[in-house]
Amino acid sequence: MNEPAGGARSIWAGRQVLVTGGSGLLGSWLIARLCAAGARVVCLQREGRKPPARAGVQVVGADMRDGAAIERALREHAIQTVFHLAAQALVGRAMMDPASTFEINVAGTWGLLDACRKLGTAPQILIASSDKAYGVHERLPYTEDSALLGRAPYEASKVCADVIAQSYAQSYGLPVAITRCGNFYGGGDLNWNRVVPGTIRSLLHGERPLIRSNGRFVRDYLYVEDGAAAYMTLAEQLLSDPSLRGEAFNFAGGEIDVLGLVARIAQAMGSELQPVVLDQASNEIPVQVLSSQKALARLGWKPEHTLDQGLAKAIAWYRRYFAPRAAGAMHE
Repeated sequence: MNEPAGGARSIWAGRQVLVTGGSGLLGSWLIARLCAAGARVVCLQREGRKPPARAGVQVVGADMRDGAAIERALREHAIQTVFHLAAQALVGRAMMDPASTFEINVAGTWGLLDACRKLGTAPQILIASSDKAYGVHERLPYTEDSALLGRAPYEASKVCADVIAQSYAQSYGLPVAITRCGNFYGGGDLNWNRVVPGTIRSLLHGERPLIRSNGRFVRDYLYVEDGAAAYMTLAEQLLSDPSLRGEAFNFAGGEIDVLGLVARIAQAMGSELQPVVLDQASNEIPVQVLSSQKALARLGWKPEHTLDQGLAKAIAWYRRYFAPRAAGAMHE
């Protein structure tokens, strides 16, 4: 992983940072990047979740719905920046259990923001919304001015969290900014139901990859290191530019349909195995495409990796991940 530039190091060195959802894909890469920049990272972790495996990161056990525990953690660790990534992020699970999804994604967001409000001098806060909050639009790509039309449980939970963050920024002057990102991919994602890690694992095992949809859904894919850099870039500029308070930013890496993505992975891995198209997906938005022109114009951000470059790094990570297991199986 590339270390942040010297300017970023001077901003983050010694800075007290709280990350929620630090054991997730984006959270783990963001924590690594923050540590490389010299930040003092505190990870808020729900009991039973695996803590981030990184030396020097303090783990505080607390449920996102426990506002008093969050406020205590903010005070005790003198937190200056918050990255709120924790969420129930599975669309299928949200359909089966909408109540807990709303509790975690919506109540967890207002609980965190209200804890920050009560501090008096609030830390800067980045809230992770999603491209799913936009819902179905005829006019694409989504821009930050597009209406938030998400209606299925997961999408609606992100709409609520997004609007609540805007409310706290406008009503209480909290230094809050909102991110709306495409689908993250990269090394460390062990949710094999997702298309990138699932395809790579199948091909490494000589199996045909499974596509649960019809393969024609179009999504925006953002390499996870570019996502971590985007979050830090926005936080850095929020420090010095009050006009960013309450603003939302799209961060996009480039769109492709699922069949095309699987084909790109297979080509990169030198495999001729064809996918099995299950066509079992439901409650999916057909096309989700983001414009990140605002991020380029206001923040100077753009992804450092093309899709092929990001996939090459991801494939290399999974080859390393599975290599010890393959070697162990040979000696059994």
